[in-house]
Amino acid sequence: MSFLEISRGNSPVVLTIPHSGTELPEDVRSSLNERGLVLADTDWHIDRLYDGLLLDATIIRTRIHRYVIDVNRNPTGQSLYPGQNTTTLIPLTDFDGNEIWDKLPTKAEIERRRRVYHTPYHNEICFELKRVHALHGHAILYDCHSIRSRIPFLFNGYLPDFNIGTNQSVTADSKIEECVVEICSRAKDYSNTLNGRFKGGWTVRHYGKPQQGVHAIQMELAQNTYLEVEKPPWTYCPTKSDHLRIYLKNILAELNDWRPS
Repeated sequence: MSFLEISRGNSPVVLTIPHSGTELPEDVRSSLNERGLVLADTDWHIDRLYDGLLLDATIIRTRIHRYVIDVNRNPTGQSLYPGQNTTTLIPLTDFDGNEIWDKLPTKAEIERRRRVYHTPYHNEICFELKRVHALHGHAILYDCHSIRSRIPFLFNGYLPDFNIGTNQSVTADSKIEECVVEICSRAKDYSNTLNGRFKGGWTVRHYGKPQQGVHAIQMELAQNTYLEVEKPPWTYCPTKSDHLRIYLKNILAELNDWRPS
């Protein structure tokens, strides 16, 4: 499928990248307003940031933008954070609460996008998790994300640098969670939190079933850790990124070597 990028490896670790894509079908592009066309809510360059950090990992990435449909949302439209500001399966606003559409998608169009984009993405995740589970007896889904460090519409103050999500410690073995937290806590000059504002999206919550040998963890990075500045043109900063990649590589290496006790 042209909108999916899949790199298959034999590690127990599967990296999923749902929000780095910037492609818009023409009908979607023509329906967005000027604000929406900025694509400000992209996980900018997150695929580049993780590239090559674990050579035998499986990587699943969608090239479509989250405004087409958010593949990390519940396909039923149920909110991941009831009572808090968030965005929906097909976002109606950007992260600052601004409207992004000149022409809202119809219910029929939402269903079409779910069928064409959301379902195939998750079919691939399901297939790859089963495949590596068969190889190792377990699988670890690591969901790669980033976001601007300050978005008052979504959270107060500044976001920590490393935001680890396991949906209140239910989607991954405790040793996996502890390992990731420990590496982040040792990372000089970086802050971290576990299950803070970002506890893990639908992907982590849907697939994380430790009792069945499938573990899932989300890493939401503050974009100021690897971008020059958190505004257009969203320039990747090699100096910042090289430093950050040291810790990300350590995390993935530890997950790759982890075995259930």
